[in-house]
Amino acid sequence: MLLREVEYARPASVQEAVRLLSDQEGARALAGGQTLINVMKARAASPDALVDLNGLDELKGIDLGSDGTVTIGAMVTYSEVIGSAEARARPILGEVCAQIADVQVRNRGTVGGNVCSNDPTNHLPPLMVSLGATMHITGPGGERTVPAEEFFLGVYMTAAGPGELLTRISVPPGKRDGFASVAIGKDGTCIVNAAASVNGGARVALGCVDAVPVLLKTDSVEEDAVRAALQGANLDPPSDVHASADYRRHLAEVVAVRAVAQARGKS
Repeated sequence: MLLREVEYARPASVQEAVRLLSDQEGARALAGGQTLINVMKARAASPDALVDLNGLDELKGIDLGSDGTVTIGAMVTYSEVIGSAEARARPILGEVCAQIADVQVRNRGTVGGNVCSNDPTNHLPPLMVSLGATMHITGPGGERTVPAEEFFLGVYMTAAGPGELLTRISVPPGKRDGFASVAIGKDGTCIVNAAASVNGGARVALGCVDAVPVLLKTDSVEEDAVRAALQGANLDPPSDVHASADYRRHLAEVVAVRAVAQARGKS
C-alpha cells in the first residue's frame, strides 16, 4: 500500500529536529524506518510530518568512557553496535543486536528506534532495563535523563514525549550478562524474551509478557531463586495466535533461568 502524502524535513542539528517536532503536533521522528514506514503503509499511524534524523552525525557515535560506560547514539544501527570495538566493553550489546531479524534490518534499524517504538516483542527494551542503562532525552527545555526501567510507559509509549528526542543511551560497565528468547522461526518475532545482568544478585527483565519490560531482582543467582521470583511476580501475559497466557508464563520462567545461567557462566 502506498503512503499517503506527508510533509518531510531533514534537520541539520538536534536543536532543529526538536524545534520541528515541537512546532507540529502530528510530526514524528524518522530513524531507520523499519517499523514506522510499515505502520504508515498499513494506515495504523498517519503522522502529518516526518522529521528525518539520518543527517544528524551527533546521534551516530559509540563512545567508551574511562570508567567503562558505553554511550550509544540513538541513530546507531544494530550492525554498527555489532562491529564496534567500544561496544564490546559490554559484549551483550552486540550479542543481542546480532539476534535481531536479518542483515537487511540490522543494517537499517537503529538502537533509538527500537527502544522508542517500545514494541513489547523488541529485544532492546528488556536488555536496557536489565543493564541499568540511562536514557538521555533532549527537548525544548534542554536535556534530561531517565533510568531505563522508568523510560518504558506502555505499548509504543515512552518517557520521550511530544517535541522530545532520545539522543543517546549510557550503559554502565559490566561483563556478566545473558539474553534468552523463544522466537517464531529463526529470525522471527519473540514470543518471550529475557535479559539478565549478574552482580552478586541478578536483574532480570522480561519482554513480551506485559506492555513494558518486567524487572525482577534477586539476591541470589541460583536457579531456585530465579524461579521463585518469577512465580511471585504474578505475570499476566497476553494470549495470541502464537502462545496462550499460560504458555507465556511457562516460557518466561524458562528464558529467565537460561539468561541468568548464561550470565553466571561469564567472567
